[in-house]
Amino acid sequence: MELIKAVPLGGALAGITSLFLGSGGARAGLLNVQMLHVNPDIGFYWSWPIFAMGTALAWGLLALQK
Repeated sequence: MELIKAVPLGGALAGITSLFLGSGGARAGLLNVQMLHVNPDIGFYWSWPIFAMGTALAWGLLALQK
């Protein structure tokens, strides 16, 4: 159950962090910030490693509170 709660938190962390890193022009090395295009007019910065680490961190914190 904690993992289900942790996924949106990891997504929020990845979205916000990637927005700041990507808009500044950084690719952030191992964090692999990329521009993802939903369609030709809409795109956003995203990083799967940040998402995975953020979800794991949130999952751990939520599990400790149980």
